Amino acid sequence: MRILVLGAGGYLGGHVVERLRARPGTRVLLGGRSPAADVTADLATVRPTDLARTLAEAAPDAVVNCAGATGGDPVHLAEVNARGAAALCAALREAAPAARLVHLGSAAEYGPGDPGHAVKESAPCAPAGPYGATKLAGTVTVTTSGLDAVVLRVGNPVGAGAPPEGLPGRVAALLAGAPSEPGAELRLGDLSAYRDFVDARDVARAAELAATVTGPLPPVLNISGGEARSVRELVHGLADTAGFPGRIVEADGGSARSANVSWQCSDITAARRHLGWRPVHSFGDSLTDLWAAHRPARAPERVAAP
Repeated sequence: MRILVLGAGGYLGGHVVERLRARPGTRVLLGGRSPAADVTADLATVRPTDLARTLAEAAPDAVVNCAGATGGDPVHLAEVNARGAAALCAALREAAPAARLVHLGSAAEYGPGDPGHAVKESAPCAPAGPYGATKLAGTVTVTTSGLDAVVLRVGNPVGAGAPPEGLPGRVAALLAGAPSEPGAELRLGDLSAYRDFVDARDVARAAELAATVTGPLPPVLNISGGEARSVRELVHGLADTAGFPGRIVEADGGSARSANVSWQCSDITAARRHLGWRPVHSFGDSLTDLWAAHRPARAPERVAAP
């Protein structure tokens, strides 16, 4: 089986590639902006006709689209998350209409949730900002494309390679550079928001299943931990994992998204039913994997001269 992973050099794309490469009988094709990629394409700018020619040569049985932008101005977000999905769908319809498309969406498409309630895929979407809105536009394009396609609406992924644009990666980087002294302080914004965290390796396993399972799939499946945890729990848990001896200080304010979306939790029943998927990595596993990728290398111990 030939599976093309677009955004293969990114955070989740890297985990998907690693997972698929371990699958017997699978040829993994790397797609992205790098000239060294098997399929070189920038979905934000590529012409669909040019991409179609490239896809025809690659002849994938399935495509996993991990390409996306989480930060930047609204124009950049729209170019990557909305325009990119449209260009890919147009190219696949022309060059590989039988290939299954697995597109990574985001729980941010739902917008604010109701505390204590897990949202199902059938819930109305009301994204609270440009990121969620552009991801929703991509989802609509994929689900109405007429292709054999499924959108995996991912919660807040945690694990090795987490980018600094997101809170887990940013906090891990700050901890890696923080002084190891009892009086040290890590100053952050308000940490009271609740998010549905999911291990990046579990996301990769869901993408593998969605790309390879036989038979039709629902247009959208939630992929998350299925449990809301406070951002404060993540930060303090990561600090404990890192052995940080100082204090976590919540300064006034915080991100606009946290202020607008104080609660998110996804119902993952459908993913269990249609993919046989459930998260297998614990929250502690995720924090350990995230910190292991950021932990400063120990300096070699000095050896006394004879």
